[in-house]
Amino acid sequence: MRVISVDELGRLFASLQGKPRVVVSGNVAVPWPAVRILDANKDEYTIHALNAPPGIPDREGVSAETCFVGAGMRRHSNLSYVPSRLSLVPVLLQRRIPADVVIIHCAPPRDGQLSLGIEVNILPAAIEGCRMRSGRVVAVINDQMPYTYGDALIPVEWVDVAIEVSEPLPAHDPATPDDDSRAIGERVASRVSDGSTLQMGIGGVPDATLNALTGRRGLRIWTEMFSDGVLALDRVGALEPHHPLTASFLFGSRELYDWLDGNHRVRMMRTEHTNDPGLIAQQRKMTSVNTALEVDLFGQANASRINARIYSGFGGQTDFIVGALHSAGGQSFIALRSWHPKADVSTVVPLVDEPVTSFQQSAIVTEHGVAELWGYDQQAQCQHIIRDAAHPQVREELWEEAAHLGLA
Repeated sequence: MRVISVDELGRLFASLQGKPRVVVSGNVAVPWPAVRILDANKDEYTIHALNAPPGIPDREGVSAETCFVGAGMRRHSNLSYVPSRLSLVPVLLQRRIPADVVIIHCAPPRDGQLSLGIEVNILPAAIEGCRMRSGRVVAVINDQMPYTYGDALIPVEWVDVAIEVSEPLPAHDPATPDDDSRAIGERVASRVSDGSTLQMGIGGVPDATLNALTGRRGLRIWTEMFSDGVLALDRVGALEPHHPLTASFLFGSRELYDWLDGNHRVRMMRTEHTNDPGLIAQQRKMTSVNTALEVDLFGQANASRINARIYSGFGGQTDFIVGALHSAGGQSFIALRSWHPKADVSTVVPLVDEPVTSFQQSAIVTEHGVAELWGYDQQAQCQHIIRDAAHPQVREELWEEAAHLGLA
């Protein structure tokens, strides 16, 4: 690895041939200094990032490519969405859409190894695919990135060039969940027993669920990502002592980042490990909590599209639902509000008219109740969804639609 100046990195990017594919760290770990240098020195390129935040260049010559659309690409003028379960994205980056350049956001090296910090995810596979085709690996080394372990460790010899910066990471202090989120979280938490393994993300419902689990003991973490709620569980002794916390990317407060730095208990693993349904199924009492934009009377969930336009993607929802239901004592929940406050519509619909993201969960949970699905025939599932999950304002209409669909 050779540390170079901003000008030298600009010349390197300018020398790239054709329209290179550039994979960058996504979520809240985008290496913005290098992205800006790339955009200033290369007229045409494709930028690939998972769940990219706002700021991705949007101009003629720039293509945005992803398997999970974030706010930074959702309205991009030249978006290329590549549908894929998250567990299979690394395969794509090694075989189908390998990178010409990978730009990673790292903590400074220790003992000859950089650390990918809060964002591992698809990056190890992208680096391997890039190196196999003699591409370039560029590091933005940031002394404010936490040093984490597991698959986050990258030998310095894998990196061609690096620039050094000192910039704070985007941070998020946990907010107090609203009443609906609290009700949903408490209902989900009531189904979680001591010794369960948890997968859940960030937001009002996951935060509320974790807040309601402080009285449990022996909990484990195997998830795509976690935030401050897990730190709170650790403080009160709800987590199994000395058992590793497995995740692939993180986002939270600066306090969380400080706790992560040098913490060997946290294992940051590559996506094809955390999201492997076979490995998920091996976890003790695996409990998966995901959300959706809408669910229908057949128990199908749409978490990906609005009016046929891609909003996000499959993500890891299908990976964790399948894995959790094959786990001994495992269960999987779709947790959502029964009414969408912005669109002012029911989130429980007769039949989703968008591509289905997932189906066959254990139950659907809203602020009104828990609609049991697993083990019931389709008529009983429909009855439970209307009676226990749908907003009272639309139940009569849903019963009428259920009859037309042969479910009542």
